[in-house]
Amino acid sequence: MTINLTRVEKSIGLSFRNKDLLLRGLTHSSYAYENQVKGRTDNEVLEFLGDSVVGLVLADFFCATYPDLAEGELSKYKAAAASTPALSELAQKIKLDKYILLGKGEEKSGGRKKRTILAGAFEALLGAIYLDQGYEACRRLLLPLLDRSYKILDSRRFLINNYKSALQEHFQKENLPAPVYKTLTSVGPDHKKTFLVEVYLGHYPLAKAKGDSKKKAEQRAAQIALKSLLGKKMKTLTAETFIVKK
Repeated sequence: MTINLTRVEKSIGLSFRNKDLLLRGLTHSSYAYENQVKGRTDNEVLEFLGDSVVGLVLADFFCATYPDLAEGELSKYKAAAASTPALSELAQKIKLDKYILLGKGEEKSGGRKKRTILAGAFEALLGAIYLDQGYEACRRLLLPLLDRSYKILDSRRFLINNYKSALQEHFQKENLPAPVYKTLTSVGPDHKKTFLVEVYLGHYPLAKAKGDSKKKAEQRAAQIALKSLLGKKMKTLTAETFIVKK
């Protein structure tokens, strides 16, 4: 597969000085392994760098957007925006899913829709931009995307949390034991398992849910349990986080 780097640059609104950095940022390890080209490496080191760049931009954004929030609440906003589901959504917004270089096997298995690959590519892109043009260029790409999702939230009226943490905090306020998650079944080959998880209060079952990882299944089960407790007060923000009226 070949990609038109000019189209990628148009999609992100930025022209790279070093085109090789952009190409490297888009190169998944599966493609690099199958197409061993001299001097070409995958995007994993850029992803490592981009993770820190994204974290700094997010901290900068939330401190400026919600100056009255305590550190604990700011951390929840940052964790929500830095989660794999949230970053994968940002990757799709800039059409990054169309341009990632994937190996044939990963392509056939639906790699362009896998959240981990999309989120990793987004972080790698930010790492590449940072090396090519510095921190301010990273901010110019990321801040408008964050504005659409988070700046509209009124922190005086809403709290943000992930489902598992919120369920545990709810039980603590009610002086109840912490929720317990049990894996009921695990079906499918190692690379494509489906987990069925049930969440309990003591010995009492609250909800069960499926996911392609234990973590996702647990979050989904916690979401269902919380929905029965909070009802319409709760509004989904990402696959793992929600906002609720104070």
